[in-house]
Amino acid sequence: MTTASILSSSVGGILVASPSTLFREQVRRSLPQRRLPIQEVQGGADALASLESGQWDVLFLDRRLRDLDAEELVAIIKIRFPGIEVVLLDSGGDFSQLGGAFGGPESNGMMHQVQVLVPADADTKALPGMIGRASAMQRLYRLTRLVAPRTTTVLVLGATGTGKELVARAIHQLSPRAARTCVVVNCAAIPEALLEAELFGYVRGAFTGAVQTYAGRIYAAQGGTLFLDEIGELPIALQAKLLRFLEQKEVQRLGSSEAVKVDVRVVAATNADLPRQVERGAFREDLYYRLSAFPLELPPLSERQADILPLAEHFLQSLNRPGEPVLRLSAEAGQILTSHTWKGNVRELQQVMERAAILADGRGTIITEDIYFAPLPGCDGHAEGFAAKKAS
Repeated sequence: MTTASILSSSVGGILVASPSTLFREQVRRSLPQRRLPIQEVQGGADALASLESGQWDVLFLDRRLRDLDAEELVAIIKIRFPGIEVVLLDSGGDFSQLGGAFGGPESNGMMHQVQVLVPADADTKALPGMIGRASAMQRLYRLTRLVAPRTTTVLVLGATGTGKELVARAIHQLSPRAARTCVVVNCAAIPEALLEAELFGYVRGAFTGAVQTYAGRIYAAQGGTLFLDEIGELPIALQAKLLRFLEQKEVQRLGSSEAVKVDVRVVAATNADLPRQVERGAFREDLYYRLSAFPLELPPLSERQADILPLAEHFLQSLNRPGEPVLRLSAEAGQILTSHTWKGNVRELQQVMERAAILADGRGTIITEDIYFAPLPGCDGHAEGFAAKKAS
């Protein structure tokens, strides 16, 4: 989408955000002569406040903001104000030629210095339920969208709290199986003695207490997707039977000699080092290679710094309560969040935001005193605590 097409479709007003008076003036003079309201603001925080009014359709944003990172601000705007078109300007320090960027009379080949942020290519569009535009996430989105329409077994890798189940559900939703069931099995949550029966099912009388036939979780996913979470915790005794299911596409219920054919797509996930478990004999090598036909790796939040504030804003939005002020982060609170190590990843950020929303107690603005990081395992109980104390 070009700048001209954005402006031609605009029915509301135009917002220009830059700390430079000259920059704002050059942009104003470069705009086509249309009777649209134009407002100038000096920073990112002022731009967010102005966008709340709902009367602006287009934001021309200077990369060189003093109060907020411009690209992080764009990510926040795309979440909170999805109808706003954002034009991110990079004049390379030469504001005198900016007027030609929009095809005006002073045009001097500057169009390449205007980046219009529009929805990304379909391949790198965020997966359902996920937020983040870090390069590692865009690669994840692309690979996920490539494999989703197929029947290939996928192994999702990543630390606890990075969103492995979201990726698994996205694979299901983006596949031809989306209309059928996605069955989730947490291999670490079901006692070993019951796991085989839960997965493969059983017939009446197979064991004491089996008063009726049970189809099992695998069969329940017929035509859909089976998500095996924490696959690294699968008991070694069950791994051979799972391998046979993956290779033969059939299940044999406990107490039955009959094999039942199934049409099930498998997605597995783990935070464990499976190659290391293979070396130790805790995980079958043939099963590992069968599961990892198409591995997908989620990056930790510490490697996605640009996504921290957009994620925090998203969680705060979900915590807004009717009749109370809209929850927002103060600049100082935002700095505390972006400087944290996030060992618990996105899940930790969500919990920190939930606690902060409670502590804000209807105030509307999250301040540093509302930010609390739980002590890290193995550390002094006072090693983290309130961010304000940590920063002082």
